[in-house]
Amino acid sequence: METIVITIHVLACIFLIAVVLLQSGHEGMGVIFGGGSSTMFGSSGAGGLLVRITAGLAAVFLVTSLTYNVLTGNKVADADSIMLEADGIVTPAPVEDQKVPGVKFLDTEKETKKSE
Repeated sequence: METIVITIHVLACIFLIAVVLLQSGHEGMGVIFGGGSSTMFGSSGAGGLLVRITAGLAAVFLVTSLTYNVLTGNKVADADSIMLEADGIVTPAPVEDQKVPGVKFLDTEKETKKSE
């Protein structure tokens, strides 16, 4: 069942992207795919048809998203994780005293007293 929902969801996503790109905003992307909107979809333009298709695909997208979320559910309690099987807090191994590389600053008070 999850495979069917995911397949429908992916197809809805692809077609939704295509339909949104087909919509012309003052003869924008719609012109690239074959002329003005008056010649391709009739005298009223592509507004009514593409808006209905977009709304339908958006509804399918919403329904498949929610359905997949309900089908998969919360599977954290299965204890398949190493983190859930841990005994307690793990303390890090002790670090030996190391010299930190970097800039060594001289004490300016000692330098001024030596120069006097």
